[in-house]
Amino acid sequence: MKRPVPPKAVRAFLNVMDRERRNMLDEILQVRGLMPLLMKPRNNMKWSAADKRELKMHLSRLSRMSPYLIVIVAPGGFFMLPAIAWWLDRRRNRGGRLAA
Repeated sequence: MKRPVPPKAVRAFLNVMDRERRNMLDEILQVRGLMPLLMKPRNNMKWSAADKRELKMHLSRLSRMSPYLIVIVAPGGFFMLPAIAWWLDRRRNRGGRLAA
């Protein structure tokens, strides 16, 4: 028995969700070393210049993930996920048109 083919809009939605899930996972894996770095002052260690640069890089990555974090934290946020995925995709397409 063949599985029914989902409508085009559903396939597009699932593709966007899968792409955003992969992007989110990549970002989370990049921020992995943040906690030991944040704990240095608490452990009576000072941040070096390299540590400060790494902190700025991690905070920059976290700021790019903020739309996702809002979805997780906000009440009813899961229902806003399609709107945020659309907004992020719209922003990506706008950058492509400006560069062309």
